[in-house]
Order: sequence, then C-alpha cells, then structure tokens
Amino acid sequence: MNFYSISAKDIHGDVVDLNRYDGQVVLVVNTASLCGCTHQYEGLQRIYERYKDDGFVVLGFPCNQFGAQEPEDEAAIEEFVTSRYGITFPMFSKVDVIGDDAHPLFRALTEGDDPIHWNFEKFLIDRDGNLRSRFPSDLEPREFVCDIDELL
Repeated sequence: MNFYSISAKDIHGDVVDLNRYDGQVVLVVNTASLCGCTHQYEGLQRIYERYKDDGFVVLGFPCNQFGAQEPEDEAAIEEFVTSRYGITFPMFSKVDVIGDDAHPLFRALTEGDDPIHWNFEKFLIDRDGNLRSRFPSDLEPREFVCDIDELL
C-alpha cells in the first residue's frame, strides 16, 4: 500500500492528497453518525487533541454501507460531528469502504485482508505510510493508545 499516493475529497468536496500527512502517524476511521459506535467520536477527538502536536492525525471517512447509518449529506455530517462531539480532526466526504465502488484508500488498507465489517474500524499508519495495526469497531480508542505511543 502506498498511502501517500492516494487522494480523497474532504467534507467540503476539496481534493486532499494524503501525502499532506507524510511523516505523521495517521489513524483512518470509517465513521457513521447513527451507529452504536458513534460515541467513539469522543475518544477519537480526545486522542487527536492529546497527540496532534506530536505528529498524529485522525482522518474520518463517513460511510453509509453498514445499516444505512450515515444517510445525511456532508453538510449535515459536519454539523453533527462538530456540534455533538467537537470534532476538529479532518473529516472527508462519504465513501464506500467495501465492494466495487470502494474508495482506493480502503481497497489499499484491506488488500489481502478481511473486508471491513462495520462502522468505526480503525487503521493505524506509521510515519512512513505503512499500515501497522487494524482495530475492530468495538475497540474503544483509549484501548490502543499504547500502539500510537509506540509509533510516535
């Protein structure tokens, strides 16, 4: 996987080259506003605030493929995450994470591995752009802080 060769549209529709995050530790998360795991936004924001000055970033990618739990448009998603959870980390436009229309980022992250099964799966990428860990939906962000510490 060459994380830095991929681009994606941010929540405002602007193309972002992921090479912008070269040299940082990155946590990629597929998110949804109406999921039983949505409360994890709080923990994601907390670890982002804790580590952002050390070269860490969380990237949120809304997805409506699991239980239709992200039905709104990008403006509504942005309003929800900022007003409800105070999200300041980068959020992106809705993407598919499985199937023929899966975004290239998620095809690369799951290449040769299990497909994503639910919202809030998390992928930890090291400073060189290599996938280092994958965390299931039910694992709370505070439970893998040691993995982030190790890469920072």
